[in-house]
Amino acid sequence: MSDLSLTAAAPVQEDAANEGRLVRGLLIGTAVVFLALFLVLPLFTVFAQAFARGVGAYLEAFSEPDAWTAIRLTLTVAAIAVPFNLVFGVAAAWAIAKFEFTGKSLLITLIDLPFSVSPVVSGLIYVLLFGSQGLFGGWLQANGIQILFALPGIVLATVFVTFPFVARELIPLMQEQGNAEEEAALTLGATGLHTFRTVTLPNIRWGLLYSVLLCNARAMGEFGAVSVVSGHIRGLTNTIPLHVEILYNEYNFVAAFAVASLLAGLALVTLALKSLLEWRYGAELGSRARH
Repeated sequence: MSDLSLTAAAPVQEDAANEGRLVRGLLIGTAVVFLALFLVLPLFTVFAQAFARGVGAYLEAFSEPDAWTAIRLTLTVAAIAVPFNLVFGVAAAWAIAKFEFTGKSLLITLIDLPFSVSPVVSGLIYVLLFGSQGLFGGWLQANGIQILFALPGIVLATVFVTFPFVARELIPLMQEQGNAEEEAALTLGATGLHTFRTVTLPNIRWGLLYSVLLCNARAMGEFGAVSVVSGHIRGLTNTIPLHVEILYNEYNFVAAFAVASLLAGLALVTLALKSLLEWRYGAELGSRARH
């Protein structure tokens, strides 16, 4: 009877295996088609349009003073916002993962807030706070301080939309690592700062670099919040995404796609480094787990 049962079960197992292969093939095919349509094709279109009239027209798009102003402003904003988020993210993740305190859940909720609020809405909030008719607008004008339509407003909007990236990457990593190594270092007489520099920071270095890459890419590519607070002053407050929009609206398509190719190139570099760090980061986590 056992031989008959095995003989009867063999076709069923073969049908299940064939069905599994079919489902797997359909899922892989769907994923490939989706990536081709929504990732590869748009990237190809950006570079194809950028070089549609040759390398000379491509380089000419960067000869305009407005383009260089937009590039410098974007780099300046990222250079301010990313380090700020780096410090805040590490401090917040360290506090949440390593300590228990009143208001911990509220802090986690506030960190996640930019993910649930539209960037345009966050920009409007700054307008309501610092605009001429805003809550602090009168005081700022009386003291000659300009937040909106200037660098400070753009930096504030960028910081708001990007500050979850570092903290949200480090919190689960620190929680998974636990407190054993830090407690051992403190038991041996190390100070809190020395423990952080020699124990905590080396353990999170790959996750930290990974999160900084994502934060920088978002900071340089942010459009919605920056569009609201910048005022679209050409040659003064336009970042790269805003400059691309202006060029496109003027039907200067080659220049628009040429400048956009900078952000597309940044996306490709970020993707490559992200994949590299995931491989390196994952290998290190696996090694730590085995030991």
